[in-house]
Amino acid sequence: MLDILKNKYFKFAIVAILYILWVIWVGNYWLLLGLAIVFDIYVTKKVNWAFWKKREGPNSTLIEWLDALIFAVIAVTLINIFLFQNYRIPTPSMEKSLRVGDHLFVSKVAYGPRLPNTPIAFPFTQHTIPIIKTKSWSNLIVARYKRLKGFGKVERYDVVVFNFPAGDTVVLQNQATAYDEIVRSEARNLQSYDEYIAGVKRTEEEYLERAREEVWNNNDIIYRPVDRRENYVKRCVGLPGDTILIKGGVLYVNNIQEERIETQQYNYWIRTDGTRINPRAFERLDIYESDQTMVSGTMYILPLTRSNAEQISNFRNVLEVRIDLRREGEYGVVIFPHNPYYPWNEDYYGPLWIPEKGATVKLDSNNISIYERIIDVYEGNDLEIDGSRISINGKETDSYTFKMDYYWMMGDNRHNSADSRYWGFVPEDHIVGEPKFIWLSIDKEASGLKKIRFRRLFHRVR
Repeated sequence: MLDILKNKYFKFAIVAILYILWVIWVGNYWLLLGLAIVFDIYVTKKVNWAFWKKREGPNSTLIEWLDALIFAVIAVTLINIFLFQNYRIPTPSMEKSLRVGDHLFVSKVAYGPRLPNTPIAFPFTQHTIPIIKTKSWSNLIVARYKRLKGFGKVERYDVVVFNFPAGDTVVLQNQATAYDEIVRSEARNLQSYDEYIAGVKRTEEEYLERAREEVWNNNDIIYRPVDRRENYVKRCVGLPGDTILIKGGVLYVNNIQEERIETQQYNYWIRTDGTRINPRAFERLDIYESDQTMVSGTMYILPLTRSNAEQISNFRNVLEVRIDLRREGEYGVVIFPHNPYYPWNEDYYGPLWIPEKGATVKLDSNNISIYERIIDVYEGNDLEIDGSRISINGKETDSYTFKMDYYWMMGDNRHNSADSRYWGFVPEDHIVGEPKFIWLSIDKEASGLKKIRFRRLFHRVR
């Protein structure tokens, strides 16, 4: 039996079978030519594929370490592409479902691994090489979107890791804010100056054009392909073809109210009798010190779960606990689609239909703001808008048929999450994977061994 395991033809047969299965999964049968390399590695051994080390005789310790490092880099890179990868929660947008400092095991096979758009890249980096702070990928090879077969599809209320859709154009001096929002913010500043200082007023398009010039002239701007954009994690609350509506902070999908999970948070106003709430009480409720905002001597504003809000309302020195909601009809300038025709905000939003592949929508001068980025950026058309006239790839039209499915993502920390309400739809080619469990959790506000949240280790993501 041991002789068979050591036989070079047996080894080749096992590796060849695995390689052929992988080629079938990938669906590129030109890769079958690689069987010749596999045959040479295990049988003929004509080429020294590991050219950095000698085939015969001992190698130095340095070479042995280099060999081990190269093998590890290749193995981990393939695992990250086809099976799973690590993702660390950097912001509180999913509190208390996922905590800042949680490290997630993200399955690529849950929805099918996506082949890299930019396969030539520095290992283990998303878009920037540490220390030297330069881009980590090469545009020498740019591949089209392709997703391999996985175990399932994105389901409503799944927690999903995806590439930030609005992260295609990036201002290096302000990477935390989407480029489009930086431009819109600059346009609002220019408009305010003209109206209140200079006493003049221009059209919205003129302000946006001036703002773009200001941003490009005063900053370093780069473009990132889909797979090199920032990774985000949110809950998928809307699938292709769904209609979402938010009333008083409550989400409805296809006119059915969502089942509110226990860990979902909103901002609340807390009014006391003039005394402070005991910090130990916040600690027992697992409320971070960084989340505690005291507006005045009697008022706090805190992100709370429903359970925490009920418990705080029973404190002897608390007079009132009130959820912090925007007014219906109050236009949020930072809210998608950034058009006063849709006077929506974080708590009163929609109804909005989510595009699905193959569906056709009628276009007009108002709803084009909803679909503009899909048509122009995500699906790569040449879109021109001139008043009520809409042209796609040089042809005037009043309709569009979608090439991809789209999703609506929202954070469980509803008042502290930059999600689809701010930047719109998530295209299917931006989906990375599904977090399965937390393999490590670090508390940024603790010290010593308390920094590790042992009770969260291997906690399933729900």
